[in-house]
Amino acid sequence: MANFLTRYDPFADVDDMFKGFALRPIRYEQQLPQIKMDVKEKNGSYVVKAEIPGVKKEDIKVDVDGNEVCISAEVKQEKEDKEGEKVIRSERYYGMVSRSFSLDQDVDESGASAKYSDGVLELTLPKKTGSQPSKIVVR
Repeated sequence: MANFLTRYDPFADVDDMFKGFALRPIRYEQQLPQIKMDVKEKNGSYVVKAEIPGVKKEDIKVDVDGNEVCISAEVKQEKEDKEGEKVIRSERYYGMVSRSFSLDQDVDESGASAKYSDGVLELTLPKKTGSQPSKIVVR
């Protein structure tokens, strides 16, 4: 008759006790909306349409330096759900969003224009004449 010895592990059942508890980081900060854009060439100009919803036009800044364009905006949003005089939920976020990009040619800043309507910023950026990109022939 054979006797079998088994090793007793007092912590074996503890692992089963914690199954189902997933440790996930909790994110308290809310994501700011990203600037989505379309860039087109039309009649010797670049036409940029950028979606920046919920922003006042006074909070939008456009910088042009040669062929570099930077669009930035200060985003502020407040939302409160009230039941009578008691605040049930309050969500607020503030921050800056920006988007930078390069164009093929320099921009004539004197003829540039911007219009903001219904959450869409439309920029018309005329190309600077005489600054055609040059090609170098490899010999």
